[in-house]
Amino acid sequence: MNQRNVLLAVVLSAVLLLGWDALVGYLYPNARQPVAESKVDTPAEQAGIADAPVAHTRTGGLDAAGRAVEKADLATALKSGNRVPIDAPRLAGSINLETGAIDDLVLKDYDETVEKDSPPVRLFSPEGTIAQEFAEFGFLANGNRLPAGGWQADGAKLTPESPVTLTRQGPGGLTYRITFSIDDEFLITADQTVQNPTANASVVQAYALINRTDRTASEDLWIAHSGPMGVFGGTANYDYDYSDLVEDGPATPQGRVGWTGFTDIYWLAALAPVDGSGASAGYRSLGNSLFRADLMYSPVTLAPGTQMSRETKLFAGAKESPLLDRYAEQGITGLGFAIDWGWFRWFEKPLLWLLRELFHLTSNFGVAIICLTVIVRAALFPIAQKGFTSMASMKAIQPKMKELQAKYKDDKVKQQQEMQKLFQQEGVNPLAGCLPLLLQMPILFALYKVFVLGIEMRHEPFVLWIKDLSAPDPATILNLFGLLPFQPPGFLAIGVLALLLGFTMWLTFKLNPAPADPIQQQMFSIMPWVLMFVMAPFAAGLLLYWTTSNILTLAQQKYLYSKHPGMRQAVEAERAAAKAATH
Repeated sequence: MNQRNVLLAVVLSAVLLLGWDALVGYLYPNARQPVAESKVDTPAEQAGIADAPVAHTRTGGLDAAGRAVEKADLATALKSGNRVPIDAPRLAGSINLETGAIDDLVLKDYDETVEKDSPPVRLFSPEGTIAQEFAEFGFLANGNRLPAGGWQADGAKLTPESPVTLTRQGPGGLTYRITFSIDDEFLITADQTVQNPTANASVVQAYALINRTDRTASEDLWIAHSGPMGVFGGTANYDYDYSDLVEDGPATPQGRVGWTGFTDIYWLAALAPVDGSGASAGYRSLGNSLFRADLMYSPVTLAPGTQMSRETKLFAGAKESPLLDRYAEQGITGLGFAIDWGWFRWFEKPLLWLLRELFHLTSNFGVAIICLTVIVRAALFPIAQKGFTSMASMKAIQPKMKELQAKYKDDKVKQQQEMQKLFQQEGVNPLAGCLPLLLQMPILFALYKVFVLGIEMRHEPFVLWIKDLSAPDPATILNLFGLLPFQPPGFLAIGVLALLLGFTMWLTFKLNPAPADPIQQQMFSIMPWVLMFVMAPFAAGLLLYWTTSNILTLAQQKYLYSKHPGMRQAVEAERAAAKAATH
């Protein structure tokens, strides 16, 4: 019987391990064929990767082959001198005078990889490149879009100290202007103006859009949205993903537009109308893995000799929580919702703040995580102590409980009533022992989201081989702990931290009272190793937290057992009895 139970436990564990990857792959597919064939012989097609399935990673971006194609794309797309450079403290790039679009932006403070010679993260790339993403600000005159070309700039460079105005004449004699200004962070303001010097009225409509490929998109996780999103009517909308736009067609969110755009795990491109009352937003698929977020202002009949203006904010940068909240306070409604904190935002954001403060003190996020773990466990220690005392009390009254169970074995209602009387007489709460575990679960989930969403830990090293706490442990058994130059897939990537997690959890289970049920005993004996496999692909920071927490739990249990020697003796006797029963 026991052998059968062990075999059943092993089979169920294998199903859990294999089924988890299969379920995640089914619910959140990483690959999707493009909607239609490309009509342009692009460098991506020449390299044979344009029509390949898109394998999204957690953080997004291109793979090595895609980055090589992107380099060739950019060399061609940016060689034209018809551009106005952008140079701000945290952004660099250029404005395309052919289209009036901002289609060339890199983030100065963030590198693509942890390598020393890594280029900065590229957020915007010109139309036609493999990593295409850009923001365009334009006009419709009498229902017709302005033809490309013809923009003239009044400045040599866009900087925080020097705005740049683009001007051009359009069909029908209308004069168009777009004045760009930029701050010291990630915010660009576009003031769109159209004048009518003619003798005839014209119907003019200003618009802004973000056009991008999903080839560089981060994976859409169950805890963190990636794709089209915005704030409408004061509420964040995470309802659409790229596949929805392909399968269901264009989407038009309802409500006053706070902002709209596309989000990745770490990056955001968003358009926000300064006066949102006359603006509407929509998302659509353009085919070929291309998508567009539109911000349309209401059409205006422009009488002769008059003009109209519309102002739009473009956020293009990193999703730094304090910065997003600051922009929200300055008028971009709900920009902080770009980070998908979920229901526990009231708890997760303070944890992230505390983690940042500890980093400022220690200058190492790994040490900061360890310090945070100590603080959390210290805060929970009084509750854990009460729970342990309750467990000791339960052990002490177990003989009386067994007497009641035997006495009222045929009357379950009476048995429960007498049990409750016993608990009241002895001052014992049978649920108190579960309270520390119940409190730990939301904390663990909140920290998981903080480690996944917090850009502060991106590319932050800990010690030796751990160079990025936001990524899985790269030193795994199958690559000889980093000696071989490859990373095993999925749950097979058992690293040093995962091994420590499994071992320390096994030790904590060994110190706990053994379950009475033999099947539960066997499940608890293998559960640490199952969790080791399940947790292996998670961020190294989360494994570091959990392993440290297990070590502190061991110390806590040792201390509490020293305060309750009778409890220790009872646990040892139980384990001896359970071991004897299995042989």
